[in-house]
Amino acid sequence: MKKVFIETYGCQMNEYDTEIVKTILQKQGYGFTDVPDDAQVIFLNTCSVRENAHKKVHNRLAALKHLKRKNNDLVMGVLGCMAQNLRKELLDEKVGVDIVAGPDAYKKLPEMLAKVEGTGEKDFYLTLSEFETYSDVFPTREGGVNAWLAVMRGCDNFCTFCVVPYTRGRERSRDPLNIVEEVKKLADKGFKQITLLGQNVNSYQYEKYDFADLIEMSAKVDGIERIRFTSPHPKDFPEKLLYLMAENEKVCKQIHLPLQAGNSRVLDMMNRTYTKEEFLKLAGHIRTIVLDIALSTDIIVGFPTETEEEFQDTLDVMKQVKFDSAFTFKYSERKQTIASRKFLDDVPEEEKASRITRTIELQRKHSLEQNQKHLGETFRVLVEGKSKKHDQQMGRNDGNKVVVFPNIGAEVGSFVDVKINTVSTNTLIGNTE
Repeated sequence: MKKVFIETYGCQMNEYDTEIVKTILQKQGYGFTDVPDDAQVIFLNTCSVRENAHKKVHNRLAALKHLKRKNNDLVMGVLGCMAQNLRKELLDEKVGVDIVAGPDAYKKLPEMLAKVEGTGEKDFYLTLSEFETYSDVFPTREGGVNAWLAVMRGCDNFCTFCVVPYTRGRERSRDPLNIVEEVKKLADKGFKQITLLGQNVNSYQYEKYDFADLIEMSAKVDGIERIRFTSPHPKDFPEKLLYLMAENEKVCKQIHLPLQAGNSRVLDMMNRTYTKEEFLKLAGHIRTIVLDIALSTDIIVGFPTETEEEFQDTLDVMKQVKFDSAFTFKYSERKQTIASRKFLDDVPEEEKASRITRTIELQRKHSLEQNQKHLGETFRVLVEGKSKKHDQQMGRNDGNKVVVFPNIGAEVGSFVDVKINTVSTNTLIGNTE
């Protein structure tokens, strides 16, 4: 049995895709290993969204080349978004890659492996599908707490900084009955929580079914206790979904709402299709309908032509919304994007560094303030395992915040009630009741 080593970079969608790859190869008789030295096939499942992800993959490929020198039969492949975006670069002889496969190519992998192993020729497949590609592939997963589940692929938004429409194709949604079938399989395996994935989940539409319908159908599956989703887009957040979140106990009271920038001119350059004022109105509306909602966000600083005054608008939105957490990034130009073709990356690196530092400092302040509101509250916590300290366990509350409590031997996947008595920027700490 040939063994495959797979390393995954980037988003949760890539984690889900790695599970699909494993399922496809497993059916063809391949086994898997966690040690690259023991593998006959090495795949890196990659991301193209941030420059840092590219650097990591290139460094990893360079580090693995010694295995190729030791074993001429070793097959190395790059999968996913970076593969789709940088085929010619990756197939250069110096890189040592034999297979390059885009996100819609994974069913072709057994055939591609057979060709490379049989002839020694490099192979690539980068065609993007107009339809859902993997509806008949249910990832093979053993029991756990949370399972990622892709409900749609691709994106039609064409934000000018984003490469996703070019690496994952146009938007297409899975049949909800097919999704519910997968949810039932996950429940049978003991999973308590599912996270529904898509580049813009609130655009989900399959015949008469919208995203709220899909969540409601999934919530009816016995054994599933919590449902999360990521990521929605502020441009089309449906009212129906908000009321479902407020009324259905299984739907977690947490939303990742990407801001990206707080200035309306910069947002227009990004093609985000909303203004600063519209974002603030939406955030306030969400908090009016879904009480105690936890809001997280994405922020990019140093987008082309962004001035210091415009950056201050981002800080102003943060001060008004007070997100519970935020993923913050310095703008980095990505090949194939509209921004790379139209705008000069003209904000100096030192200015980007200053802005990201100020953004992070402000968010840490807000995260602590939001967590301090939970002092004395009791949360139902889904246990994920041991914390970094051996005498403690950890899990997450409904708002997706990490909760640490004394080790009481609670089983992974069980629920415990924890009263919060201490907080930090990133953690709630308490005792079981």
